[in-house]
Amino acid sequence: MAKLTPLARNLRKAQTDAERLLWSRLRNRGLAGYKFRRQYPVGGYIVDFLCMDRMLVVELDGGQHLDNPEDEIRTRELERQGLRVIRFWNNQVLNETDSVLEAIHDELLEEALTQ
Repeated sequence: MAKLTPLARNLRKAQTDAERLLWSRLRNRGLAGYKFRRQYPVGGYIVDFLCMDRMLVVELDGGQHLDNPEDEIRTRELERQGLRVIRFWNNQVLNETDSVLEAIHDELLEEALTQ
């Protein structure tokens, strides 16, 4: 994880527009009081957003992720570590922000109900 920390810091500085927008809504417990971290090292990967309390990873994908088999491998590995992964396209975040936030909120509540 120590090797990934400098890379994670660089990614935080070079956010995409979609990441910046979503972070503005998630930061400071902005979504139902849940704490999220951004560009956070987890098990050999750097995830876009992580809610440790609910073991939920939120990944934002651009065009380079279209039919990328590495994403499926990454998701399975994170799930093996006990995390749930949900993905959104960057254009979804930019054009349907409220719907994306609602979907994330629903995932947070679903996990809370099963505990």
